[in-house]
Formats: sequence, C-alpha cells, structure tokens
Amino acid sequence: MLSYIQLVIATTRARIDTLRADERGYSTETVLVTALLVAAAIAVMAIIVAAVTRKANEIGGNM
Repeated sequence: MLSYIQLVIATTRARIDTLRADERGYSTETVLVTALLVAAAIAVMAIIVAAVTRKANEIGGNM
C-alpha cells in the first residue's frame, strides 16, 4: 500500500512539473491587460485628434 501511495505522489509531482514547464499560451490576465491598454491608447488618440482639430478650426476660421 505504501509503494502505491509513493507512486501516486511521484506521478502527481511529475505531472505538476510538466504543467509548470508548459508555456504555450497567454494567461487570461495578460490578454485582459493588453486589451485595456489598447483601449486606453485609442481613447488618448481620439482626445488628441479632437484637440488638434479644434485648434486647427480656430486658426483657419478668421480668414
């Protein structure tokens, strides 16, 4: 019985080590943070474009 338990423990440890070494994909947190950063970059670009357009209209409006 003791050897069976040792075998189960050794097999479980080997599988855990295999899973820890596997780095095939991104984690959910990484994908979420990347998506939030992209959304923030798009929002900042929209604000900058709006400000530049407003200033350009002010300059050209007095002709």
